Amino acid sequence: MRTAPKLSFDDFHKLQDRADDTVRYELDEGDLILTPSPTPRHNLVSFKLRRALSSFVHTNSLGMVTSEVDFRLARNVVRIPDVAFLATGSMKDFDLDRSPIPAAPTLAIEVISASNLAQDTAKKVRQYLDAGSQAVWLVFPALRLVEIHDRAGKRDVTEPSPLVEQQLFSGCKFSLSLAALFDENPEA
Repeated sequence: MRTAPKLSFDDFHKLQDRADDTVRYELDEGDLILTPSPTPRHNLVSFKLRRALSSFVHTNSLGMVTSEVDFRLARNVVRIPDVAFLATGSMKDFDLDRSPIPAAPTLAIEVISASNLAQDTAKKVRQYLDAGSQAVWLVFPALRLVEIHDRAGKRDVTEPSPLVEQQLFSGCKFSLSLAALFDENPEA
């Protein structure tokens, strides 16, 4: 059986430069991964997370929140978290006009859809943490669950409990209702 050749980062970067805005790729240890278009539910949950996190980060002057931005995690790994937080301290050499960002986000958030395979998701978590992310949140809208992965391990948050995080945010307490996050109403 013949396997596809591994891509270098330079080849990947050239491919990204030629691709139109409707095609998105990730580079997974040299393998090119086409990222499918997200569902409306995926986009709604991502939007609510980004909105809540952006407001909190801005209010507390903690850094920056992005969505759908490329991060180069290793020599041949580029990932696109649905939402990412970059703490102020990690932005010292940051260039707003450069992609991919040549570092891991402080926090990577992935909204998990039915098409995501468990082994691929576990690999992404490992790649983020190995590259220096302090935490990865896996958000499962269908299960109304958030898995928090960090150096201490994994913990689950489910309704009616809110998603609460303090360590990542310089002691400032971030709290988000999972009922509101997973509600189908865009205004919730």
